[in-house]
Amino acid sequence: MSDLKANRDRIQEIDRQMAALFEERMKAAKEIGIYKQEHGLSVRDKAREADLIDRNKEYIEDDDIRSYYIRFLKQTIELSVALQEKFANGIKIAYGGVEGAYAYIAARHMFPGANYIAKPDHTEAYKSVENGECDCAVLPIENSFAGEVGTVMDLMYTGSLFINQVYDMPIRHRLLGVKGCSADTIKTVISHPQALAQCSGYVSKMGFETESAKSTSAAAEKVKTLNDTTVAAIGSDETAELFGLEVINSDIQRPGENTTRFAVFSRVQNKTVDTRRLEDAKFILVFTTKNEAGALASMLSTIGSHGYNMRNLKSRPLKSLPWNYYFYVEGEGNIHTKNGMDMMHELSVLGADIKLVGSYV
Repeated sequence: MSDLKANRDRIQEIDRQMAALFEERMKAAKEIGIYKQEHGLSVRDKAREADLIDRNKEYIEDDDIRSYYIRFLKQTIELSVALQEKFANGIKIAYGGVEGAYAYIAARHMFPGANYIAKPDHTEAYKSVENGECDCAVLPIENSFAGEVGTVMDLMYTGSLFINQVYDMPIRHRLLGVKGCSADTIKTVISHPQALAQCSGYVSKMGFETESAKSTSAAAEKVKTLNDTTVAAIGSDETAELFGLEVINSDIQRPGENTTRFAVFSRVQNKTVDTRRLEDAKFILVFTTKNEAGALASMLSTIGSHGYNMRNLKSRPLKSLPWNYYFYVEGEGNIHTKNGMDMMHELSVLGADIKLVGSYV
């Protein structure tokens, strides 16, 4: 009995120490939650959670106990996430379109439980963050089929917000109609121009007329209002559910992977990049060049000379100066280092105008 009592007393003392450490850990998680809210970062980071478990399990020497410790870690992570979500639940996320738009769906994936604020278009969503009405905006920047979203890219150049997170969302387009609608009754399909472009092969094959809408959800709303079996929308399963429409046909996008990249825009720049995941770090720059021979080549050469790989390079016309352009570069590597800051200084000397839009993993 003495051994039983001694071990119970020992557990009681360990529990006291664990309670103090648990409180300390949760306070740190709370501060991280506040930081994520201010910088437009998702509460969950699956890659980091997996890395934490993989690293911390090595602290346990007893093989029989290690599996129990992994379960303990997973439960602790869930509790930390629950605490952080208390702060995320109050965050206001702007998106273009109405409830059910793909940007709305992406926002729900990145910020579960947040307040989602619909705006008429991408520009209004962006401005709502600039003026402080919303905390972040979730906007599409590129589709694997239809290419970049020009309006959003122009906002990157002219606006004041930063990108701290990018989310790749697979797009599965459905043909949506009211009850009684079928592929044989449809004459016209309505959707956002990007969705129409992504489904152009199917639309052409079926001989449908097309009509543009501000978003896929706006198209679905119009189809519901018209209640006409000759008119259909292109949207998602979530859109069909929200507006009470029936799925007439599935996966009508072009063959192959169809993915849209959504970026989170916020007023504060995130300068922290996990040092254990430097190989995953990326950044976005926009800039103009001086009007002289070799100016662009010098800018690109400078980026390369500092060891950063350019995974994307695009040009866009400047609205203020006809036949002049600004450039968009996505690079790989942590730019928040001395090497990165040296590169930015050299680029600022070479270029006419340069802006670090954001960094993310």
